[in-house]
Amino acid sequence: MQKEVAHWRAQIFTRIMQVVLALGLVTALPSIMLSLSEGIWSIAVVDVLAIGWIAAIWRVPSWSYHARVLNFLAVTFLVGIGLMLKIGPISQIYLAAVPVLAALLLGLRSGMWALILSALALLVVGYFTHPGLADGDTQVASLIQWCVITLNYVFIMAVLTLACGVLLKRLDSSIGELRGLNEELRLTSAAVARLNDMVLIAEVTEEGQRIIFANKAFERRTGYRRDDVLGRDLRLLQGPDTAPATLERIAGAMQRCEPVRAELLNYTRNGEPYWVEMELVPFADEGGNNTHWVAVERDITDRKRSEDDIHRLAYFDVLTGLPNRRLLMDRIDKLLASSERDHTFSAVMFIDLDNFKTINDARGHAIGDALLKNTATRLAQLIRKADTVARIGGDEFVVLLAHLGAAHSAAAHAALAVAEKIRQAIAQDFTIEGQTYSSSASIGVTLLPKGGESAQDLLREADIAMYRAKADGRNGIAFFESGMQAEVEQRLDMERELAAAIDNQQLALYAQQQVDSEGRPVGAELLMRWQRADGSWVPPSLFIPLAEGTGQILQLGAWALRQACLYVVELANAGHSLPLSVNVSPSQFRHADFVDQVRAVLEETGAPATQLIFEVTEGLLVEKWEETVERMHALAALGIRFSIDDFGTGYSSLVYLKRMPLYELKIDRSFIMDTPADASGTAIVQTILAMAHHLGLRVVAEGVETAAQANFLIDSNCHSMQGYLYARPAPFVQLMEALSPQRSAA
Repeated sequence: MQKEVAHWRAQIFTRIMQVVLALGLVTALPSIMLSLSEGIWSIAVVDVLAIGWIAAIWRVPSWSYHARVLNFLAVTFLVGIGLMLKIGPISQIYLAAVPVLAALLLGLRSGMWALILSALALLVVGYFTHPGLADGDTQVASLIQWCVITLNYVFIMAVLTLACGVLLKRLDSSIGELRGLNEELRLTSAAVARLNDMVLIAEVTEEGQRIIFANKAFERRTGYRRDDVLGRDLRLLQGPDTAPATLERIAGAMQRCEPVRAELLNYTRNGEPYWVEMELVPFADEGGNNTHWVAVERDITDRKRSEDDIHRLAYFDVLTGLPNRRLLMDRIDKLLASSERDHTFSAVMFIDLDNFKTINDARGHAIGDALLKNTATRLAQLIRKADTVARIGGDEFVVLLAHLGAAHSAAAHAALAVAEKIRQAIAQDFTIEGQTYSSSASIGVTLLPKGGESAQDLLREADIAMYRAKADGRNGIAFFESGMQAEVEQRLDMERELAAAIDNQQLALYAQQQVDSEGRPVGAELLMRWQRADGSWVPPSLFIPLAEGTGQILQLGAWALRQACLYVVELANAGHSLPLSVNVSPSQFRHADFVDQVRAVLEETGAPATQLIFEVTEGLLVEKWEETVERMHALAALGIRFSIDDFGTGYSSLVYLKRMPLYELKIDRSFIMDTPADASGTAIVQTILAMAHHLGLRVVAEGVETAAQANFLIDSNCHSMQGYLYARPAPFVQLMEALSPQRSAA
């Protein structure tokens, strides 16, 4: 502390010397000239000696600070004495400067001694050189007058000297306190900088909370340097997956100037997510105004990962990643509650692989595990996001179908349709380590809610129904309830109805236009429709799987192929070069005589094969791959073009894109429905379009229902679009009517 004061005094003294020299030269020269003109040689000599002495003090570097100050005070004192001797009492102002400067430059004690010395000099010199200040004063009166003058001098100079001395003492003390506070602040800053916890301090401004401090732990964890974040907002670490609800809670607490604690997902400079446990504390000034926020964050990423691992082990199957029995039961309970509340029916399906034990025993657990994982993947691809696929042990899977419909019969039909899809999906061969394995599934189904039943009851019912399916010969579907059993009987009735409908020509092929980016028709898909005699419609999603399961699809397919050829001829005769797409089922395509059947119907109808596009699903490619490719090339030689329907939802291998004579890909509506809002669906569609472009394949996007979807597809250079936005499936005659004006305009 003393060093700081001494340094400060030295700087003050240096500045005083500079001012004295400058002002001394300015005032001394006129004073010397005037004194010489009046013959006052002593004054001139005093001025010259004073200036020279002060210059010597300024220029001699070997003198110590105290020596220089004492010499300076001596000059001032002697100049004052000299002027008093020559001019009079008015010159006591020089003596007044001595104690003040001594107190300022040397301290209070030196100042008081200087005051005593200057007071004695004033009394003695004043009395002996000017004994009478007024005419007629006696020596006693003169002495009294000079005592009064000296006492008043002592009074006022004591006040000034004490003020300077006390001021310097207080300054000395304040410097000590500030030094202590600065040292404490330095130590605190060093300690905070080295904490393992991340610390940020932000200043409250009109624009927000601007960071003014970040410690080393923050720099190490986030990758940001301190200079990178200073002046930026506290929210700079937030990212796309930071929970909005948590941010809203933090924002509310900050508006109320309340401390808040939260677990938050932040992002490093490189975009790596990490979890922190954050405590945000406000700091206010003396007026109660919030001026700063201090954020202390602890990295809890490892803890969160451990929690996720524990949750995964507790609720998910380790092998397949599907929900396990524990999570399944919880979801059934929730599905029961929501179904009762919304007055809708849902379903529980119990699925058991029929020949899993044989494969597992013969080929080992590694092959068995791979088969289970492939089965889980197929099941997950067949259900909606709102549904659940779970593995509850061994080769047993459970599927929850949520909110199938408000009517019991509609829900039953929907459950049956999904169960049939699952049965067919599992019936397709699995390729594992280059080997092909066949499997099948027995499926038990029960609907909910029934009233008063628990999750355990429903699972037991579905399990019983599954065993009933096994007893009926496996690779089948069975319902538990008598009401649902009646639906199964109705399925048999529908088989008979469908056969009659084919014979009585109650089926029809409706056409749905496919348009280009300008909305011009560039093709049409033929879709099968069934209207009963009573006027009711049977949805294709119901009778097509039924026909495939019963083998009636062969008869349906042959009829549809012939009808499509007739339509192509009709279009050609009307002058329209519009290709027609017709769906070909795997069973129909794999029929040994299929190529001959196509050749025969083309010759019979005279239809140009180049105007026909066969739509096949990716499932066709799973079984008998070499035979399938050979058959497709034989049909392509006739002029038939091929389209992969529902591309991306079935067979995962893309080898067929190179080896098969493909013309186009049809993007499944499930990828289109959420575009362009859904990032994942958008990315998939763009990837398919890019891949098709490089392979020289045409692309048709199905299920286009909104202008936003259409604009996205057009911007992505999609060749053709199909959906309700442009046209609904309608009788073929309406397609002809729609094309006629275009021909006239041409």
